[in-house]
Order: sequence, then C-alpha cells, then structure tokens
Amino acid sequence: MGRSFRWLLASSWVTNIGDGLALAAGPLLVADQTDSAFLVALAALLQRLPWLLFGLWAGAIADRHDRRLLVRLANAVRAGVLVMLALAIVGDVVSIAVVLPVMFLLGTAETFADTATSTLVPMLVPRDDLVVANSRIQAGLVTANQLVGPPLGAVLYAAGTAVPFVSQSVLVLLGVVLVGRIAATPRVREGSGHLRRDVAEGFRWLLAHPPIRTLTLVIVTFNVTWGAAWSVLVLYARDHLGMGEVGYGLLTTAMAIGGVIATLGFDALHRRVPMALLMRVCLTLEVLTHLAFAVTTSGAVALVIMFVFGSYAFVWGAVSQAIRQRAVPIELQGRIASVYMVGVFLGIVIGQAIGGWIAEVWGLTAPFWFAFAGSGLTLALVWSRLTNIAHLDAHAAPSASTAPDVATEPTADRA
Repeated sequence: MGRSFRWLLASSWVTNIGDGLALAAGPLLVADQTDSAFLVALAALLQRLPWLLFGLWAGAIADRHDRRLLVRLANAVRAGVLVMLALAIVGDVVSIAVVLPVMFLLGTAETFADTATSTLVPMLVPRDDLVVANSRIQAGLVTANQLVGPPLGAVLYAAGTAVPFVSQSVLVLLGVVLVGRIAATPRVREGSGHLRRDVAEGFRWLLAHPPIRTLTLVIVTFNVTWGAAWSVLVLYARDHLGMGEVGYGLLTTAMAIGGVIATLGFDALHRRVPMALLMRVCLTLEVLTHLAFAVTTSGAVALVIMFVFGSYAFVWGAVSQAIRQRAVPIELQGRIASVYMVGVFLGIVIGQAIGGWIAEVWGLTAPFWFAFAGSGLTLALVWSRLTNIAHLDAHAAPSASTAPDVATEPTADRA
C-alpha cells in the first residue's frame, strides 16, 4: 500500500501505545487527586467534550489545510501538554484543578489529530485497499491501545506517577516524526472563506447522500444503545455477575483479545465474504450481544460474549470506515468524518444518560434489554438498505460540487 501509508501506520501504532498507557494512568491520577465521584466522572467527560464542541470545526479545518501538517501540529501540542503535566507531578504541584484542564486540552488536541489522520488514509491508499488499510490501523488500536497499553500504563504509574505521562509524550513525539516522513500532502481546497459555510456544505452533502446518511444514523443509534448498556457494565459485572473489580478488568481484556484474533483472520474474511453480509452479521451480533448480557448470570458466559463483541466490533469498524472513505470526495473527507465522530460521541453521551436512569428504575439488566430492543428495531429498519450501502465501494466518490443522484445508486435488494 506504499511507503507513505507504512509511515502513517507506524505513527498510528506508536501513538496508540501512548494512548493505552493513559487509559490506565489517567484515571489513576485523577483518583489520587480527589475522592469525589463527580470530579472523577467530569475528568472522563472533559476528554470527550471537545469532540462535541470542536469536532465539526476540526473537520472543516482538515479540508482546508495540509492534513499531514495538522496531524503533526496537534500531536506536538498534545506532547507539550503531557510534558507540562509531568513537570507538575515531579514538582509536587499537581492537583485536580490542574488535571481537569489538562484532560480537556488533551481531548481537544486528539480531536484535531484524529480527524486529520482519518482523512490521510484515502489520500495515501488506493480505493481497493481501503478496507485492508483500515483494518491495519484498527489492529493497532485494539492491540496497542486496548490490550498492551493499559496494563503497562498501570505498571509504569506504580513505578512513578510521572513515568507513564513522560513515556506517552515521547511516543506521541515519535509519532510526529513518523508522520513527517509521509510524502507531502497538498492542501485539498481553498475553502469558502468561512468555516461555518464549509461545515454547512458538509452537512448538505451528507443529507443529499442517502446511503452515507443511513450509515451515519445507524452509527448514532447503535452508539445510543451501546452507551446505555455499557454505562452500567462495571456495576453489572460486580453486582449482577458477582465478578468483582478483577472480573470487570477481565471483561475488557476479553474484548481486546477478541479484536486481536479478528485482526489475524480479517484479510481472508474480507476476501471471501461480501461486504453487505459482513455488515449484517456484525449488526446482528450486536443485537444478540445485548440480549445475551440481559439473560446471562454467568461470568464465564459474559467473558465469551465480550470476546465475540471484540471480534465483530473490529470487523465492523474496518468495513464501515472504508465504505465511508470510498464514497466521500477527498475534499469533504474531514467534514464528513467529523460529523460521523460527533454522532458517535453524542450517541454515547445520550446513551449513558439513558442507561443510568433505566438502571436506577428497573435494575442493572434493564439497560441491556433497552439496547436489545433499540438496536433490533434499528437493524430491522435498515436491513434491506445495507446492500445498497455496501455497494458504494463499486463506485467512485462523487465530487463535492455535484450532489449524488439517488437514481444512479445501486438498487439491489432495495425494499
């Protein structure tokens, strides 16, 4: 897939190791600074809030400027913030009042870095290789960020509070160097002169493109149901399954292992199974996962469920992102990607609020029943359209100046 993609892939894997360190070290640092459950939850929220505040603008900026330069700049800012945090820890001046703004700044830099990174892939890789390219990047996320990074981050934190954050800053800076080895990417467009008009142009394109619009709505809806169920997962594991805190950690590990196993067989799976069938299987497994969690009382069964979840979540992520990248014009990749990601985080936030309330009223399994019903209904509504969405990979992405013509889209299996 080319030397430039290999540099991008190496940068992604390296920075994901650093982010994995922070997955464990960040919450541990927050917990050491405060006993307030509200402040602990606020720290997690502040890392996601920038997606909702700045995500759309990050996409518009990525469509205006050199995306490689944006990735390097955003990650350089992130490394600088981490260095300042480490200095505060070493100087014994760290407090929750320091940590909370740091979480927000890190989340903001990551919003701009991740948005620009996602737009680089279709610029560097031929369209026919996008599914495999995304699977390679997703493999780094699963392996480095979810499996290797967190336990290593906890060990480094025990060795010294500042150690994981210094290590993350070094890894992020190494990622900046690796991205710099990519062949220069030209600025895609000049822009309209106003970011708000650029954002509106992206929305108009998405609303005029039924398959991508449907795919986005599916992602938002499934993240609402997923967020509702997963908002109480730690309590579900501890109190309903009787697995304790260690058991909860085992559930997340089982999910990561499932993703790693999926990376090993993905190439063969992608070559042999049609895209529409892969999408249907993944979404069906999502519905059944919620049902299985709702009815099981066995920790061992829950571990198997999480393993399956990690496997199909990896496949869905690689396939759905490649379909979107193939269909969206290069000059709109940033804005459509940002709308997509804002929808993801908005869905999770809404789902978490709903899930907590449902669990308070009807018990710990109720959010899983809600997720089963909601995701099942959504899947039934979009089932016949998934073939149409999957077939987008057979057509060149339309230009931004021409609205997609519904009559020219694939009509196979249309309800």
